[in-house]
Amino acid sequence: MINKETIETVVEEWLKDNDYFLVDITFADDDRIVIEIDHADGVWIEDCATLSRFLQERLGDELGEYELEVGSAGLGQPFKVAQQYVNHIGDTVEVLGLDGIKVQGVLKSVEGDHFTVTVKEKQKQEGKKRPVMMEVDKTYSMSGVKYAKYLLAFK
Repeated sequence: MINKETIETVVEEWLKDNDYFLVDITFADDDRIVIEIDHADGVWIEDCATLSRFLQERLGDELGEYELEVGSAGLGQPFKVAQQYVNHIGDTVEVLGLDGIKVQGVLKSVEGDHFTVTVKEKQKQEGKKRPVMMEVDKTYSMSGVKYAKYLLAFK
């Protein structure tokens, strides 16, 4: 029977010659193996088809009754791997902290498993009667948030 590690090994073999990276592999209840890949410039359907054929060739009968589904991680979906954070530096993101507080801001940097988002919030300034909107950097750990995701902007 096929397992996640076997599929991951074959996917990584294909990825080493491409600019894509693996986001996730899941076994769905309806006998589907769902493989999510991503790329800094987006995912092309032709590349998903190429990876699917590569997996069919390499795994063949091992796949058994499973149906392969290869696709992109999806815009607006929560980030699952660090490379997704890196790819979205400079973009507007939404972060939901473990404390239930949701913020929106620009993803400023990623270092290890921490990322920094610049948000606008009201701050009390000395000498001013009312709070003033200011840009503030907030740093989070990737495992310390419920989710972080790219925020689609319709202008």
